[in-house]
This record gives sequence, C-alpha cells and structure tokens, in this order.
Amino acid sequence: MLHDVNMMADRDDDSDSDIGVKLETRPKTKRPPLYKVMILNDDYTPMEFVVTVLERFFGMTHDQSVEIMLAVHQKGLAVVGVFSHEIAETKVALVMDYAGRHQHPLQCTMEKE
Repeated sequence: MLHDVNMMADRDDDSDSDIGVKLETRPKTKRPPLYKVMILNDDYTPMEFVVTVLERFFGMTHDQSVEIMLAVHQKGLAVVGVFSHEIAETKVALVMDYAGRHQHPLQCTMEKE
C-alpha cells in the first residue's frame, strides 16, 4: 500500500502538464450610456426663473447659473449636465413639472451623448 502512495506522489510530481487551471474570461462591463440634459431658449420664460431652475435642480452656483442662462439666451440651448438615463429623465421631468407649475413654457430635453 505504501508503494501505491509513493507512485501516486511521483506521478503528481512528474505530470504537471496534466493539471490545468481554467481561467474564466469575464466580459468587460460596458458603462451605461450617458445623456445630455439641455435647456432650450424661449421668448417668455424670465431669465431669473432659468437661473433658479439651474441652481435648484442642477446644483449650480448663482454665477454658474447666470453664465449658463446667458448661453441658453444667446445660443438657443445649453447642456446643463450629463447623467445616466434614469437621472437625466428625472431631471427633465422635474424641470418640466416645475416650469409648468409656474406657468412658464421653459423646455428641458435630453439626448444620448
């Protein structure tokens, strides 16, 4: 019996090539697509209201909000943030609801980055 154990031990030492380690390749996780949230210019929404929206829903400082509001006014629209789909969708809905409750036609949209 001892002889069998020794032979098995010898076989294990000599036959390393028989032992394989399966390496699983994990697929790379893709980052979810991001979405740009944009404010669009109109001729009716007061500039201060846009500033308030930017401060309240996008966490901008007053100076940042004024700068973005002016870009919206001059260029017709401005990107106010880039978020995951769910967050972008929520921000758009919150802004649109807030504008509607204050009877302003402000438009906020999102598109894939």
